[in-house]
Order: sequence, then C-alpha cells, then structure tokens
Amino acid sequence: MIRVVIAEDDFRVAQLHEKFLASVDEVQVVGKALNAKETLALLKEENPDLLLLDVYMPDCLGTDLLHEIREHHPRVDIIMITAANDKAMIEKSLNYGVIDYIIKPITIERFHKTIEEYKQKRTMMNSTEHFDQSMVDQLIGRRKTAVKKEESVPKGIDPLTLDKVRTMLAETPEGMTAEQTSEKMGASKTTARRYLEYLISIDEGKAEMRYGKVGRPERKYFLE
Repeated sequence: MIRVVIAEDDFRVAQLHEKFLASVDEVQVVGKALNAKETLALLKEENPDLLLLDVYMPDCLGTDLLHEIREHHPRVDIIMITAANDKAMIEKSLNYGVIDYIIKPITIERFHKTIEEYKQKRTMMNSTEHFDQSMVDQLIGRRKTAVKKEESVPKGIDPLTLDKVRTMLAETPEGMTAEQTSEKMGASKTTARRYLEYLISIDEGKAEMRYGKVGRPERKYFLE
C-alpha cells in the first residue's frame, strides 16, 4: 500500500485529490495538511511514501520546505501540484529531486498518468535487487515509447487502456498470458492479445514461451 500525504491550503482541492486517490488501487491517503507546519508534523507522524506538495501555502512556500523535508525525510517521494509556473520554482523543485511537477489546473488524465507511473516505478524498485540499463532508463523517465500523442496510436488501440495494460505488466514481473490479461482488463482474449502484441511492436514489451501447469507451452508477455 502506498501511503500518501496531501499538502494543500485549499481544502476543496485537497478533497478532490483525496477522492481521486481513493479510486486508485493500493493507494491510501493518511493525512491532509493545510499549511507548512501541519505538513512537517504529518511527515514525522505518518512517515508516508509520497507527498503531494503545493507551493503557495499561508505560512511558507512549499519550495522552501524542500530542504528540511530532504534532511529529515530523505526517502519520501514528492510530487509538486501547484499554480507556480516560474522558472525559479521549477528549477528549485527539480534540484531537490521531486519526481513530477504538475501545474494547476490539472486534469484527471494527467493526475492518473502520474500516479500510475509512480506505482510502476515502485513496483520495479521492490521487485529486484539488480537492474539492467533499460530498467534504469525507465526509472529515471527515459522509457522508450512510440506513443507520444493520441493521434500516433493506431486504430483499435485506446491510449488509456494501453496504459492500463502497461501497469498490469509492470506489476506482474513473472509475466502474463493473454488470457490472464483479458480477465484483468475485462475484455476479450483477442483484445488483450492485440494490446500485448502492440507493446512488443513498439519495443515496450516482449514475449516468451513458458510451460504451464498442464505441461503445455503458453505465451507469456513481459514489460521490456
């Protein structure tokens, strides 16, 4: 379970973030803070995995908290969600290792993409002790992909469904068959195979023949 603290001075926005996160599997909001003082207290009390941090808070800028957060809570991951769009704020945030910077007003699609990518990276970090270069590239945001815009996706491939299949594969390092994928997607086996084979075609996936419990070979798919 990914434990999240939301630091946002507008309680209505904080509630929207909490509502969205409640719909995401394996994510739990453990606290909300309306100012910098409450943020630091919650970090100490809850020791969360992830902090959603606003910049403009009544008692201190979120960017001015970054040094203290990194000193006392070096393992917490930070996503900035803010209206601050000037160069200095963004540079400072990136220099302190925030994993994403989302400028308000945000869309559900952008928020969803950020959280799902974060889940994929945590799954990868927790699933192995040794990494190859492609895995490291994915962790630092250099994953190969031919799908940059919706218009580049071929007919029959939905971008949101494609991201869902990516997430399922990332969370299943032992690989998945087309049948297993179809069950989790809630789609036909033919549809699942189309998405899995598409990932292979854009060098994001691979397939291997493995022997199942009944001794017959089955095609298993993995995220590249």
